[in-house]
Amino acid sequence: MAKLADAHGLGPCGETLGGSSPLIRTKYMNSVIEKQEDGTIILNITIPSKIVKDATEIVLEEVVKSADVAGFRKGKAPKKIVQEKVNKEKVKEEVLKKLLPQAYAQAVKDHSIKPIINPRIHVELLEDDKDWKFTASTCEAPQVDLNGYKENIKKITAKAKIIIPGKEPFGVAQDKEKETNFEEIMTELQKSVSIKVSKIIVEQEVERLLAQTLDEIKKLGLTLDQYLASTQKAVEDLKKEYEVKATNDIKLEFALSKIAEEEKIIVGENEIEDAIKNAKDENERKGLEANKYLLASIIRQQKTLDFLKKL
Repeated sequence: MAKLADAHGLGPCGETLGGSSPLIRTKYMNSVIEKQEDGTIILNITIPSKIVKDATEIVLEEVVKSADVAGFRKGKAPKKIVQEKVNKEKVKEEVLKKLLPQAYAQAVKDHSIKPIINPRIHVELLEDDKDWKFTASTCEAPQVDLNGYKENIKKITAKAKIIIPGKEPFGVAQDKEKETNFEEIMTELQKSVSIKVSKIIVEQEVERLLAQTLDEIKKLGLTLDQYLASTQKAVEDLKKEYEVKATNDIKLEFALSKIAEEEKIIVGENEIEDAIKNAKDENERKGLEANKYLLASIIRQQKTLDFLKKL
């Protein structure tokens, strides 16, 4: 059933991605919240059997309206006959599609949380004439403590501003600044800040990295086994490697966002338009045009990185 639930396409706050459903009486649904030390939030949600029954009736009415039964005009067959022929598991799946997003959205509202990722759904109980139960795992944006990062990074950037006697000051300073070890700055930032990253967001990023790797392997005409043999790694080694990368990348992303917030680093509409105009081709331009929010985030992150290099 977990696989079935994963297909419902829930957004972070419970909106249905790519569709909509008739509203059910979600105020009667129950949920208990559990917050783990790493920031993972688990919502234990119960949908009363009465609500399940009402939603099932709605689904069956929809099925009857579109049913094509021999001896009857389309949508005119008696409900009882349609019920006898309909796939009960398919009906249950459709009911779940209606109830899951609304139950999750209600739980999010009831507990006043602000999820930043789509929930991971696991169905616990899905039986006839019983309350349905499922868990939704998600997380909010983590708390970020920058811990006086500026002084630590200044120790690194200061080396780029040293003027060597007998050389052209401007030229040397400029060259040295270009040679500043960017990776060193990022490493220092990661060491300076304190962030608790939820395991669920790390797991989702690891899955994304693995899927990306598999796509690249297929393009090379290799199988996963061939790739692993060539790199002398096992699947578990690859997962551990990606887990470290994912954790560091996520920490860095939230640290940069916090710095941008504290330093009031913003992105103007003109910067977004300039980036779109400078797209390498028409396809890229259309992609940027359709994702201005993401583009603004990328520009803001780059401006934050430039800010760090100038400390």
